[in-house]
Amino acid sequence: MEYRNYIARCLPLQWPYKVAYEKETSDECDVLVIGGGLAGSFAAINAAKKGARVIVTDKAAIIRSGCAGVGIDHWGSVYTNPCSKYTPDEILEQKITVRVKDDPYAMEFASYITMQESWEAVLELEEYGIDIRDSQDEFAGAPFRDEETKLMFAYDYENKHTLRLKGADLKPALYREMKRLKIKMYDRVMATSLLNEGGKAGNRIIGATGVHTRTGEFFIFKAKTTILSTGKPLRLWEFATDLVGSNANHDDPNSAGDGDVMAWRAGAKLMMLEKSHSSSAGRRYPAYGTGNCDNTWRPCSIVDATGKEIPWQDRDGNILTNVEDRMKPAPGQRFMLGGGKHIPYDLRGPSLIDDLESRIRSGEYKLPFFADLSNLPDYERRAVFGLMLGNEGKTRVPILETLQNAGFDPEKDMLQANVLSPEYTGADLTWWDVKAPGIGGPNIRDTAFMGGGGIVVDWSLKSTLDGLYAAGNQIAGVSGAASAASTGRYAGRNAAVYARSQMLVQPSQAQIQAEKKRVYAYVQREKGYGWKEVQLGLCRIMQDYCGDYRTKEIMEMGLWWFNSIRENELASTFAANPHDLGKALEVETRLTICEIILHLCLAREASSPRLGLNRLDYPDNGDRCGYFIAVSLRNEQAAIEKIPYYYWRSEESFRSCYKRYCCKEA
Repeated sequence: MEYRNYIARCLPLQWPYKVAYEKETSDECDVLVIGGGLAGSFAAINAAKKGARVIVTDKAAIIRSGCAGVGIDHWGSVYTNPCSKYTPDEILEQKITVRVKDDPYAMEFASYITMQESWEAVLELEEYGIDIRDSQDEFAGAPFRDEETKLMFAYDYENKHTLRLKGADLKPALYREMKRLKIKMYDRVMATSLLNEGGKAGNRIIGATGVHTRTGEFFIFKAKTTILSTGKPLRLWEFATDLVGSNANHDDPNSAGDGDVMAWRAGAKLMMLEKSHSSSAGRRYPAYGTGNCDNTWRPCSIVDATGKEIPWQDRDGNILTNVEDRMKPAPGQRFMLGGGKHIPYDLRGPSLIDDLESRIRSGEYKLPFFADLSNLPDYERRAVFGLMLGNEGKTRVPILETLQNAGFDPEKDMLQANVLSPEYTGADLTWWDVKAPGIGGPNIRDTAFMGGGGIVVDWSLKSTLDGLYAAGNQIAGVSGAASAASTGRYAGRNAAVYARSQMLVQPSQAQIQAEKKRVYAYVQREKGYGWKEVQLGLCRIMQDYCGDYRTKEIMEMGLWWFNSIRENELASTFAANPHDLGKALEVETRLTICEIILHLCLAREASSPRLGLNRLDYPDNGDRCGYFIAVSLRNEQAAIEKIPYYYWRSEESFRSCYKRYCCKEA
């Protein structure tokens, strides 16, 4: 059915908002923040506290926008909290963070910034009304609670570097603070481009353009400096909701890569966008909706179909009989991360027994398995099925409330674990390792989790373009709530200081008019394809030409197909209303991101287990090549550049670099 007729049939009512396509609204500020999620909110607040006039724009409602909009149950890297047994300097000196240990792609400097700022960010949240402690003494006496401070910790009860907190309403608290500081906020204004001084790509950034996704109004923001804090690109390999259910790959489903593409068109450098990992997770059940013993569910007991409990062990294979020991390092071990054989030995924490797979095959343990909360101590059961599940939106409503409404009682009922067959190979029952053989079709790939690609930044979190900073998931190699808040605080202060030395510059009218022509082309057509059809086509191309196995010829064919879609289907895509317009622009963004990914994968003539890149024509491991591969747009072509690993290192110590750039002084 032709798309206009489809829309008319399915949406017979008139569009409920007054449409004002091409109406221009202008505003100006010292610091413009694009993306009002966790990173953007902290950036805006800290820039305003430095005396800057701040504008925040987001294509959603800022009060709940971004990955953290639905809440947070735990907060990592709080190494400066009064209970932590480690300092940020000790962590970096010993290289014991998961993204630094033997990982050349780890952003050490961003990790250090996070470790220095994370606890201060949590204290900010407490100031804004978020309960970061067990203030009602609900868990008094629990081994994860510090009795003096009433702080509660997760995952490592010995070293105390990850907090449990009641973060369900974290974003509304930040929103109230932004209102108090009189920060100007534009809801549902989707940023579409960055403005360069003189209208020339590569020049200083002097603002941005946007379009309202309810009215279609065009916005022009003039700014002395700009911070990009949008999310990682998602839904590049899989879009159809009938296949993935409510699973959003651990991120905001609105994330399309807007910031990356705006930066690309403006001339900034990007890297690590070739990083993605294959997973069957999105084809299973809603995230965290099956029983397991890790992440939110840690340290849950697992039993088999006959009720026999699966033993836990420490890294040395010693069987753990005490639930509390599942959350502590082994004897003689100073520090631990998650459990499982994929974690280096010196950092490996407790997990289910290593030989579980062979014991399943021998018949000692019978599938299916179940998560058994009933045999946990009461405080652990309430921490999992209440405190943790109850403070993240992706679990509070679809998991906790749904199970409770169905009569699930964690004191006597069990939740089935997603182990589908004896071919299961993730012996730890972790939610990222569980395999789902026999489903068929390509697995979903995820670009966002555990530090995907993004913008190249320096110690000040400034991009390779003057006037442009990045925060949170916008930065190459960065992900997670603590990193978003920490880098947001840090970038906000730096941007505010930079803005003091700058003057507002009038944008190029030619650049603005060219952007308006691009944006409104979708609503000026009277017929054409719908954005969903084009989106599904992009995903199919990524599955076929940028999947689990790649070669030069395959990826070049993918680029050919994307160019064909750009010149044909995308050029005939029709938007029936401002919401449709926003979605069409997202499809164009995703198409561009897909092209960037293929350019980077082609340039990396090696396989890379760390990046999830398997090139059949270059099977050798290239992770020790010594450099990142960066890409930027030059003369309408992808320009490739090599950037050395650890490019942020200098003769100065990390502490000296942080002190130099943190801008904490007035």
